[in-house]
Amino acid sequence: MVEPSAPAAAHSIGEYLRGYADEDRLRGFRSSCGFVTATWGLICPRCGQRDLVEFDLDRRGRIVACSVQHVPSDEFLNDAPYAYVVVELDGGGRVTGWVATARTDDALAIGDPVHFVSSYKSGVQFEAMPKAETTE
Repeated sequence: MVEPSAPAAAHSIGEYLRGYADEDRLRGFRSSCGFVTATWGLICPRCGQRDLVEFDLDRRGRIVACSVQHVPSDEFLNDAPYAYVVVELDGGGRVTGWVATARTDDALAIGDPVHFVSSYKSGVQFEAMPKAETTE
């Protein structure tokens, strides 16, 4: 039995990660089955199709999980405490990131609106949105 060849990637993992910092973008993939992911990949984890198409993810979303980090890795030592968050993006897909201004356990709550911002740090940084901005 002949195995099908692996699909070609739309871009390398390095290009994908540089998109956050250098291009001020959140890159993602969409499958024909409707699945949206912020995770770099070649095959849809839902349907198994090799039809992932790159697109820009929505920059806004809502927090679905969060934890304030008091003992961070070396890279974030000067930023602690900060919140590590899981965000459900408005256009679909989930992404993990951090919120530098959330320094206490009650600073953020599940369902709070956030938006992606560029950062000099690696990873994906979000900021909490004022309640008035969420009605636009």
